[in-house]
Amino acid sequence: MTADRRRKRVPEKRKLALYWAASCGGCEIAVLGINERILEVAESFDIVFWPCVMDAKVRDVERMPDGSIDLCLFNGAIRTSEQEYMARLLRSKSKVLVAFGSCAHEGCIPGLANVTNREEIFRTSYLEAPSVENPAGTVPQPETDVPEGVLRLPEFYDTVKTLGQTVPVDYVLPGCPPEADRIWDALSAAIRSELPEPGGVLGASTTVCDECPRTRTEKKSARFLRPYEVIPDPETCLLEQGLVCCGIATRAGCGAKCPKVNSPCIGCYGPNDGVEDYGARLMGALASVIDAKTEEEARRIVEEGIPDPIGTFYRFSLAGSLLRGTAGKVREA
Repeated sequence: MTADRRRKRVPEKRKLALYWAASCGGCEIAVLGINERILEVAESFDIVFWPCVMDAKVRDVERMPDGSIDLCLFNGAIRTSEQEYMARLLRSKSKVLVAFGSCAHEGCIPGLANVTNREEIFRTSYLEAPSVENPAGTVPQPETDVPEGVLRLPEFYDTVKTLGQTVPVDYVLPGCPPEADRIWDALSAAIRSELPEPGGVLGASTTVCDECPRTRTEKKSARFLRPYEVIPDPETCLLEQGLVCCGIATRAGCGAKCPKVNSPCIGCYGPNDGVEDYGARLMGALASVIDAKTEEEARRIVEEGIPDPIGTFYRFSLAGSLLRGTAGKVREA
């Protein structure tokens, strides 16, 4: 405790860190969605590391004693050696490490790159894209000699990994991004020192269908429709209207915002409790509503209505799924 705090008899604040790896940054913005409640967070925590909003260096974290950060919200998947280093560093420095958001939890959109590999990504991005002019065929290298010395870049891995595939995590806070109220639920529980036993999900254990006000019967579909092909009835289950609504396989927590505005759930809150592979769970759920009498008929309905199976069934979860990827060797943690 500092001398100033001893004089004022103010309790020592706990320490909070936030980090952003392979993600779009939406989780960082989502944190700001708790609005004025951030002041309550500031009353309880010293924010010791948050590169998105404050100046801090990695060496500052390296100098901290192990376990000195009370809570770390880590968003983003692991795409590079730098991100893996930060994941291991923050794991060692943090008492509680949260896989914050879909990228850290499941790999999310960056994880869709696991259908290919580093070589193909570099070839497309730096050599073959229509907007690229690169006559020398230069692609990023981990080390490049220049007159001033050696320039180093983080290694770009073949395969995107989740945070949990890289280091042990204490909790998952799902969502792309997590809803502000769910973030506050987790932060306020941490402030009150009332987090549950480690190893679980900080969130609901029901599905989006349980939050959705639409009426559902047992109607089956002979055809899946794309959203632009129909103006849905606002009262009836979207899945029963032929739209691929993923709410039946997706964890609750968003308040069914998309179905409430006539837009199908796309699964951004990930699998519910007990589901090992989100895509397999969703495929099973959709199979139960297909109105087909033969395998060929079922195949035609799926192929015509779901032209992008990976993007439909594993949009957020490919890296964390049983498939993990179809190309490139998965690096072992």
